[in-house]
Amino acid sequence: MNILYISISGNTKAFIKRLEEYGKEQHELDSANPLISAKEISENSIFEVEESPFFTFVPTYLEGGNGVDSGDTEILTEVMREYLEYEDNYKKCLGVVGSGNKNFNYQYCLTAKQYSEAFSFPFLADYELRGTSADCERVYQILKKKAVN
Repeated sequence: MNILYISISGNTKAFIKRLEEYGKEQHELDSANPLISAKEISENSIFEVEESPFFTFVPTYLEGGNGVDSGDTEILTEVMREYLEYEDNYKKCLGVVGSGNKNFNYQYCLTAKQYSEAFSFPFLADYELRGTSADCERVYQILKKKAVN
């Protein structure tokens, strides 16, 4: 399973590392379980055409508004949006997983929800901040199920 992700504060990167380890453990138990191949997208990334299906992981960083009636502005994660737009990479995306801080109520995972709407791929799962072991297991199973369908 291929994953593209962006990590600003390190939370998403930490979650992806744990998710990769969990996937490796599952693969060792049963080789039918897929391994995870993750690629971080950053301001320094060279844009490429994605050849294989992938999942996108994006945290939420917004400025201004409340995301409901007074709008909001995506900040810090725009490079992922640009990467998905590049040569229609978004067409290979099987879905998006969002993260954030539940203290922000409606804005929790709002960037991932906006990507889902803008690019017409499903919002698959969420986790808070760095996630838990249970989140890794849950997200892995969701991705695995979506990858085989």
